[in-house]
Amino acid sequence: MDVKILIIGGGPAGLAAAISAYDKGERDILILEREDRLGGILNQCIHNGFGLHTFNEELTGPEYAARFIDEVKKRNIKYLLNTTVIRLDENKKVVALNETGVLEINAKAIILACGCRERPRGAINIAGARCSGIYSAGTAQKLVNIDGYMPGKEVVILGSGDIGLIMARRMTFEGAKVKAVLELMPYSSGLNRNIAQCLNDFNIPLMLSTTVVEILGEDRVEGVVIAKVDEKLRPIMETKETIKCDTLLLSVGLLPENELARNANIDISRITRGANVDDMLMTSIPGIFECGNVLHVHDLVDFVSLEAKKAGENAVKYVNSNDNNKYDKTIIETSGGVRYVVPEMIVKNNDLDPISLKLRVSNVFKNVYLEVMADDSVIYSKKKQVLTPGEMQSIDLKPEDVKKLREAKNIKVYLR
Repeated sequence: MDVKILIIGGGPAGLAAAISAYDKGERDILILEREDRLGGILNQCIHNGFGLHTFNEELTGPEYAARFIDEVKKRNIKYLLNTTVIRLDENKKVVALNETGVLEINAKAIILACGCRERPRGAINIAGARCSGIYSAGTAQKLVNIDGYMPGKEVVILGSGDIGLIMARRMTFEGAKVKAVLELMPYSSGLNRNIAQCLNDFNIPLMLSTTVVEILGEDRVEGVVIAKVDEKLRPIMETKETIKCDTLLLSVGLLPENELARNANIDISRITRGANVDDMLMTSIPGIFECGNVLHVHDLVDFVSLEAKKAGENAVKYVNSNDNNKYDKTIIETSGGVRYVVPEMIVKNNDLDPISLKLRVSNVFKNVYLEVMADDSVIYSKKKQVLTPGEMQSIDLKPEDVKKLREAKNIKVYLR
């Protein structure tokens, strides 16, 4: 089949992009979703805290997803469930599989909204048997919230990502004893509010600069050996101690699901693991856009929806444009503790659409200035009391500063 705009992924990013594209006048839109329902990961996130920025309400994950699903259905936007995309090429041709067989789809514009997955245990090389009782935090969340199974009763969590923090509280609610949350880094990678609400409120200890060096047990986890780490993140074996437990949950990071982008030879950032995009959220292949957690891991789903809205709008602009391959771009440089910035490039010959820069820092910084420089002129400067890697920062530029940015030959985002 042929479609104007194809959206791969029916989670919060894909839904918001589809609604936005429709509201900009495009009707030939198709969403492909590999699960049996729309909503993505939100369906298993039954805790509240979603929607404060989007709806000025505190919703659960399923409630937040339902708002967008209802809007998609009101607009009669087409979608296919249980449909897995297995190939994407540089010509915007997609091959997908579902119960009807093989689908070949040609699209004028494609929005990748594939989300992210958890980093597996194998990526961190913990010694010990491959016994039962070891789960990623997201898998445990699905078991408890959707399938109705308890992974265990005495739990240690490795990694202080937001899913791990939320599962510490969830397991406590279900009667388990969470012995500790361990974090390799000297700072937490989760939001401060989740540390307060999920750990401090339940007296669950957060042990920084600490990791698991061995898993005890053969058939089932019987305990873990933990140790402090030095400034180079190497275990200090003299500090070893054993914690008895029957379950180890891993919350050791998220990875954007970018296999399709890689196979299409789209440029991928070595830092975010998402595509390198310009301020239109367009990848290195004209007409292929990326948004949400497949682009870079967000703190809040509200920010995912806002970013996806922009991707949908720009996909419509691309479809309706007759000059789709001429984009002169300026690369944004980062320094002084800024780990990455999205977008990585600014389109010179674009109109004066608003620009919002998203970034994360590489460490904990106090009393610093976050600045943007266009050529030799500082166009944005704001003092920050505290910056942490776990909190995504946003720089919203004024129209006059956007103009300077688009005219600049050199752009830099940095801390001072």
